[in-house]
Amino acid sequence: MLRRQILTAVIVMVSMTVLTGFAYPLVVMGIGQVAFHRQANDSLVKQNGTVVGSSLLGQNFLDKDGNPLAQYFQPRPSAAGSGGYDAASSSASNLGPSNPSLIGSVPGVSITGANQYATPSDPYCVPVQATDNNGNPVTDKQGNPVYQKNKDGTYVCNANTVPERAISYRQLNNLPADAKVPVDAVTASGSGLDPDISIANADLQAARVAQARKLPLQQVMALIHSHIHQRSLGFLGEKTVNVLDLNLALDGLHT
Repeated sequence: MLRRQILTAVIVMVSMTVLTGFAYPLVVMGIGQVAFHRQANDSLVKQNGTVVGSSLLGQNFLDKDGNPLAQYFQPRPSAAGSGGYDAASSSASNLGPSNPSLIGSVPGVSITGANQYATPSDPYCVPVQATDNNGNPVTDKQGNPVYQKNKDGTYVCNANTVPERAISYRQLNNLPADAKVPVDAVTASGSGLDPDISIANADLQAARVAQARKLPLQQVMALIHSHIHQRSLGFLGEKTVNVLDLNLALDGLHT
């Protein structure tokens, strides 16, 4: 009886190992290769025979110093890796919509009364803690954090808060200080690898890109609206623009 039970257990184990460990993955991979060949192979995008990115994974368009390139449309912020858009570190900030580390030191939410760290440009400034030469946080004798200050005496604000991202977005795109900013321009996606931006985001960047490339604004706007991706199944999500596709189309205008 014991031998029969052991034999049955071994047969079941081997069968399930073959079924779930080999057969099922091979079937799924085969379906993917036949029905979704491009997506299953990273949706790589090539230019002149060289892979320049993936239409499914976002990427940065920065100069060697890490500054946004004015001649390219910029993606939404990313929390994937230290520099953003690291496919090996896909992640989100996991901060809630009222977290002061995300929205800034809003009176009544993170600090009662006036924000003592406010700067002329950012009343919601979240200060950056100073670090020593070894990268350790600096505190005073009472153990309170010591925050970095600019040369003019104002606090250095955390660049990854929504208010600071909005300020940077307006400055990059030469927008008025009170211009409304699309939410995807100041918040990261859940994966940190979103390759798309909203139409409103793309439209607000158009003038800057046109000026940098010495192109008519109407031509750049037309290019945006010829690269709009419709809602999934016609009703899911929002219409979007793939940043890599749009930037490659821009480069194509000069070839």
